[in-house]
Amino acid sequence: MKVIVVGAGVVGTMHAWHAVNRGHEVVQIERESEARGASLRNFGQIWVSGRAGGEELDTALRARELWEGIGAEVPGLGFRPCGSLTPLRTELEAAVAEEAVDRDDAAARGYKLVTADEARAINPALRGTFTSALWCERDAAVEPRTAQLALKKTLLATGRYAFLGGREVREVVGAASVRDDHGDVHTADAVILATGAWLGGLVRELAGPDLPVRRVRLQMMQTDPLGEALTTSVADADSFRYYPAYGGPALDALNDGQAQTPTASAHRMQLLMVQRLDGGLTIGDTHEYEHPFSFDTVEEPYEHLAGVAESFLGRPLPRIRRRWAGVYAQCTDTSRVVHRQQVGDGVWLVTGPGGRGMTCSPAIAEQTADELGW
Repeated sequence: MKVIVVGAGVVGTMHAWHAVNRGHEVVQIERESEARGASLRNFGQIWVSGRAGGEELDTALRARELWEGIGAEVPGLGFRPCGSLTPLRTELEAAVAEEAVDRDDAAARGYKLVTADEARAINPALRGTFTSALWCERDAAVEPRTAQLALKKTLLATGRYAFLGGREVREVVGAASVRDDHGDVHTADAVILATGAWLGGLVRELAGPDLPVRRVRLQMMQTDPLGEALTTSVADADSFRYYPAYGGPALDALNDGQAQTPTASAHRMQLLMVQRLDGGLTIGDTHEYEHPFSFDTVEEPYEHLAGVAESFLGRPLPRIRRRWAGVYAQCTDTSRVVHRQQVGDGVWLVTGPGGRGMTCSPAIAEQTADELGW
């Protein structure tokens, strides 16, 4: 069979990957010359630790397994099973971690509460002050700015994949048929619209005005090389407030008894920090939900993030060389992993994984392939 994938972000590319690996032909159409959206503007984290239990955790664990297999096949992904550490400084923070470690799914996530000395043995770059840390062995990372390019190169080598960049799909013109803005019609057995945060235009026409997906904006930054290995991803305890895995009485007590700083609260912030293969650090992030989004990147969140990162590292950050904002699509019912909807004859919309897109995309695409009988 033949599959058309509209959108070259990680969700779209993983749909192309599964289709090709199941023996099908794929044409992938992207409105930019290459993907430029949220799939590149993220941490590259395969983040099992914070996922909600049940379907979301199952999806993340399956995706983690798939990422490792794909990473072995495509070294350019830069896959590495680095795990993550969340340094803890207060009794309220430690109580959230202790509650998480005591849950039935703690082993599946790779949770372990470690002392400060044990954390520094895992990640010697953490020379700052903290009393203990939550270690999550199952977390991993890839290189977001190059992952799609590496996957595309491997797909092209199969001879069953074509990439059409610089073309915007404007119209569905029949069963599994679309027309692009060059006037060309593309016909297949199935069309997957993996358009990410592009929710207007054709998507609105096909799915209607009540699409249960919202857009979220975030700010991030990247430094010059650190000069040493940051052997794990790093989060701060504010991340407990934003990931459903940590919900419970201990988190309620943290929220009631330990306020975020005014800047962190105003911008709905957490620290996430990952080292890139070039040695630089990707650091973020903020959450903005109200439309229209600001068009400025403001400085206070960067100052807050730099301060928290430096307090864990026990040293100044290298020079900040990049700052950016990104927008991703998230299901309004945040307990849903993805919004998958048939919007035409042979046409499916797959969007809304939110901050789970990089983590869960291989499993999301596998589920689509299974449901459609590829």
